[in-house]
Amino acid sequence: MKVLILAGGFGTRISEESEYKPKPMVEIGGMPILWHIMKYYASYGYTDFVILAGYKQYVIKEYFANYFLYNSDVTFDLRNNSMQVLNNENEPWKVSIIDTGLNTMTGGRILRVKDFVGNEPFMLTYGDGLCNVDLDALVKFHASHGKTATITTVSIAQQKGVLDIDPDNRIRAFREKNDEDGAIINGGFMIFNPEIFDYLEDDTTVLEQEPMRRLAQDGELMSFYHAGFWQCMDTQREKKLLENLWASGKAPWKRWS
Repeated sequence: MKVLILAGGFGTRISEESEYKPKPMVEIGGMPILWHIMKYYASYGYTDFVILAGYKQYVIKEYFANYFLYNSDVTFDLRNNSMQVLNNENEPWKVSIIDTGLNTMTGGRILRVKDFVGNEPFMLTYGDGLCNVDLDALVKFHASHGKTATITTVSIAQQKGVLDIDPDNRIRAFREKNDEDGAIINGGFMIFNPEIFDYLEDDTTVLEQEPMRRLAQDGELMSFYHAGFWQCMDTQREKKLLENLWASGKAPWKRWS
């Protein structure tokens, strides 16, 4: 199953960093948060990644083109104009980086890779959030209900999409948060069947607006509730929080050795 990662936005809420690089390339512990997300998926065996790039997409391409230089020890023999990699730290990943446009909205970015993804379910997440959701359980749950979409839901007071969930985990409504809402929100880490493309129209389509509302109205949107760790990185304060967790050696999302 392919893992799509939304990585094309401007990241204006953390502009101190995103002025120079896409937000998914902002570093936590010396590594891009995008790398942390990919390592997490890979720890469950999902290693076929499609990065939906846009703003400063060349930074992401250059990073993976030179991955071993960033993560391995090397010897440069200038006299012979040669280079030797001393400890190859490359990952067993397939990484496709697709330029989905500078101003394309989230739904439009997904629509642009329709032919690339093919006629099979795929995972989707944002390039700025970390969690310790059980991906095996998420995949099993999605396969069990046969609906078009499953999104991981979390309880946290953030300005994200708000969900009305019935006792059978069917999402009855999806809308933007207001001051009177509770705190069950869309935490990303989603799975979609190919039917999702019927809900996407063009580059202006925002996944979190009309498509999600229509899915909910059609009874095609399911909730996988996650009670564990989840944290997005919208601000410098949240970046510092993730940095501190990583530095402590107890980052909840670190499942690899």
